[in-house]
Amino acid sequence: MSRLIAARKRLMRVRDVQHLQAVGALMQARDEAAQIEENARRIAKVREELFEIEGPVVGALLASKQELAGRLERAGRQLDGALYDASRRIDQRDAERIATDREREIAARLKEKAEAAREAQREARLAALPRARRVQNKDGTE
Repeated sequence: MSRLIAARKRLMRVRDVQHLQAVGALMQARDEAAQIEENARRIAKVREELFEIEGPVVGALLASKQELAGRLERAGRQLDGALYDASRRIDQRDAERIATDREREIAARLKEKAEAAREAQREARLAALPRARRVQNKDGTE
């Protein structure tokens, strides 16, 4: 019975590590998504500031700013795609975290069940002992 409990404890440790890894992967995916969002905001801000021009503007300068604005717009669209992918990764990592949490809870219940069975077996052995022997065992003397 103690082998079963040891195996359940080992399984519990493995499930705990798997759960921690899943939580770490989820946090990493969330950080990546936050970083992409921040980059998209920065690109949008740069694009907005690009045309805040006061006074007369030279045509070449305006053309170069329009080209840069087009590039920034394309970069922003690419970041939108990357953000969508990051969101999907977050959902996937969260599903993995939920699954590992469920597995961890199952392992905990199995360990508790094995410990309860061991305790019941121990009680059954004590109950099977003759009365005089049980009294000696409770006193700690033999």
